[in-house]
This record gives sequence, C-alpha cells and structure tokens, in this order.
Amino acid sequence: MFALNFISEHNEQLLLSRKKTATIRPGDLREFYPENSIVWVTFGKRYGTKKRLYKAVIDRVLIKRYADLTSAELSHQNPEITTVDELIQTFEEIYEKQIHIDDMVTVIHFSEIVDQ
Repeated sequence: MFALNFISEHNEQLLLSRKKTATIRPGDLREFYPENSIVWVTFGKRYGTKKRLYKAVIDRVLIKRYADLTSAELSHQNPEITTVDELIQTFEEIYEKQIHIDDMVTVIHFSEIVDQ
C-alpha cells in the first residue's frame, strides 16, 4: 500500500469533511497511482511526519492539460477554486514554479474505504 499525501492545512479539512474526492497533480503520474489501487490518504509536510486519515481506492486516473480541466474536477479538488487560473495560481505557490495552461496534470479520483 502507498500514500496519497496532502500538505495544505486547507486540504486536511476538506479531506476530513469528505468534500475532497479528487486531487489534481502536476505532470503525468499515472504510473505512480494506478486505478483500483488501495492507498492511505495522509496529511503532512514533505519529508516530515504524516498523519493517516483513512484508506481509499483510486477510482479513476486521467491525464489532461490544465486548460481541459472541468468545473466538476476543480470542485472535487477544492470547492473554493472555480477557475483553472485560480488553480494555476494556487499550484504556483505550492510547487514554487511557473505553470502554463498547456502543461499536463494527473486527475486522481478516489473514494474512502469504510471498514464494517
């Protein structure tokens, strides 16, 4: 099993409230996040301690350009982000690099696994 880690405190709240059911990551990461994989959804700083939030299954992985992201994908990433330009601005701050609208991203849809 591997982790789908989130570093922003805002993401932690979205994950805990189950409002975040997808993540958009720069680049083509499909080889690292295959569909139907079981992952730990975690929160914590890069190279630091992580907090395990819950188990999830990766339902779908899509590769596309920022320009082709849908409003639904943006909403599942973060309900407060309504445009691709807002997402790019946020990602430029998080990843500390310039992003172009034609750059590729990986959209990872995931669902919590509930133990009965």
